[in-house]
Amino acid sequence: MMSDPITHLALELRKLKEQRDAELLATYNRSLPFADAQFDRWERAKALGFGDKTSIYDSSFIFGDVKVGFETWIGPFTLLDGSGGGLVIGDHCSISAGVHIYTHDTVLWAVSGGVQTARKSAVKIGSNTYIGAQSVIVAGVTIGERCVIAANSLVNRDVPDGTIVGGTPARTLGHVEGEGADARLVFSRQGDRA
Repeated sequence: MMSDPITHLALELRKLKEQRDAELLATYNRSLPFADAQFDRWERAKALGFGDKTSIYDSSFIFGDVKVGFETWIGPFTLLDGSGGGLVIGDHCSISAGVHIYTHDTVLWAVSGGVQTARKSAVKIGSNTYIGAQSVIVAGVTIGERCVIAANSLVNRDVPDGTIVGGTPARTLGHVEGEGADARLVFSRQGDRA
């Protein structure tokens, strides 16, 4: 008995997923969601006009004017919102899984019953900056170069060059010293770690 085209396609996609999973497990010891496993991260970054050697997972959302520099890694399930004035991310950045970066919010629109408009303001992230998993960067923030944002942080104010921040809202935890092979993280208090 012949199956309908949709069922046939679903079975073929399932076989493709199983085959790709086996390849990824054998080669890299990893398993990814179907789209992230199927589509090349570097090709997507190139198609979006991002810098050379930059990669972005298929599960990432891109809205508006987003510019990304050279050799930056954008992890899975991220949201990059450039719709409120543009988002610029520098070279050699690491934007970890689940990070959300917003250039607009509708807080005042909502609490005013639609009387006020959405707030819109650009966001800039300097080169050589790490943003930890599940962090949120709000509209209008500038994060300097060589910064570290700890996982699960809410960054609602500017972060100067070479600063380590973490928490909700983010507060200063330390600073980055040295460069290149000599770079190291220096924490203000014992027990603080990004």
